[in-house]
Amino acid sequence: MSDFNQELDARGLNCPLPILRAKKTLNGMNAGEILKIIATDPGSVKDFEAFATQTGNQLMDSSEANGEFHFFLKKGG
Repeated sequence: MSDFNQELDARGLNCPLPILRAKKTLNGMNAGEILKIIATDPGSVKDFEAFATQTGNQLMDSSEANGEFHFFLKKGG
């Protein structure tokens, strides 16, 4: 995906910091906007899946390349 409203660089941060930073960023966004997160913590894959389910935000895409994990979260309304 290349269409997003904001990007969060969470590289080098370990759980739960990527989730906490994403939550803070999403709080300042409007419903329907998309946040791209880049993380290096392998645990963030399960963390963001659970976060999306628990918060009503939609995990639109996740991928891994060269040790980096990319997530696209659509803020729920």
